[in-house]
Order: sequence, then structure tokens, then C-alpha cells
Amino acid sequence: MYAIVEIAGQQFKVAKDQRVYVNRLAGEEGDSVSFDKVLLTADGDNVTVGAPAIDGALVGAKINRHLKGDKVIVFKKKRRKGYRVKNGHRQALTEILIEGIDLKGGKKATSTKKAEPKKEENKTSNKSEDLSQNTVVELREMAKDKGIEGFSSMKKAELIAALS
Repeated sequence: MYAIVEIAGQQFKVAKDQRVYVNRLAGEEGDSVSFDKVLLTADGDNVTVGAPAIDGALVGAKINRHLKGDKVIVFKKKRRKGYRVKNGHRQALTEILIEGIDLKGGKKATSTKKAEPKKEENKTSNKSEDLSQNTVVELREMAKDKGIEGFSSMKKAELIAALS
């Protein structure tokens, strides 16, 4: 089982007992932290997608240690001017150990093939309800199905009047 979770503004793919280096988190070494912004979980073929996050899902982790990343050299130079500046930077990081992924509910991901018939049902129900809720493209499609002449140049109000 794995999850895609947002930690400190970055997205990580995590699994149980995995060590992850993230930007410095507030907390002492040995503290337990949990992240509730879980964007996706997968367990074999069972995939749960959030919109944008899964409600009730948590990723528990333990802070192992605080450390600094590798040094990055920043060198600036302007040619023929005698301008040279060399700076270094070491990013403050936190190593965390993922203790578990807890999924309490959430909506299952559905394929697009299953969603298309529902749209067709909605179109038929909209015909009987109110035509003004449809878009111009949908109204033109309905006019084409009914065999109305000149539907491509009609405006929305004209299409509604012709279909009624």
C-alpha cells in the first residue's frame, strides 16, 4: 500500500516503514506527526483518489532527526567587470519514518466509461425539466436530433424556443 501525501508544500509518494527527507518540520526528534492532506492511496488494484484530499485519511510518521542537505554552490559572475560572488547553501531537512497509512472512508476512483452513461441520463432528465440549464452546444445537439433546420446559427433563446 502506498499514498501520495502533501508534506510542507511538496508531494511525496510514501509507503509504510519508508524514510523520507522533507523540508524542516517543527517538532523534536522522536515526536510523532500526522499528515491529513492525503491526495491518493492505492492498495493493489484498489485506488482511492481525493478531490483534492481524501476525507479522514491520515499518514502517521515519526521524526527521526534534523539535518542539513548537501551544499549547493551559487556562483555569480559578470564578465569583464571583475564581479565574482561565491555563496553556498545547505537546506534544512527533517528525516521522517512513515509509521502507517490510515484510510477511514473516502470516495473510490471511478473510470470514465462508467461516468458517461450518467451524463446521458442527466441530458434526458434536463429535457423534461428546464432547457435553459443546458449549454448552447447541448441545445444544438438536441436540435440536430429533432431535425430542426438552421440550428447552427441560432442563439440560446432561439434554440430553447424551437425545442419547446
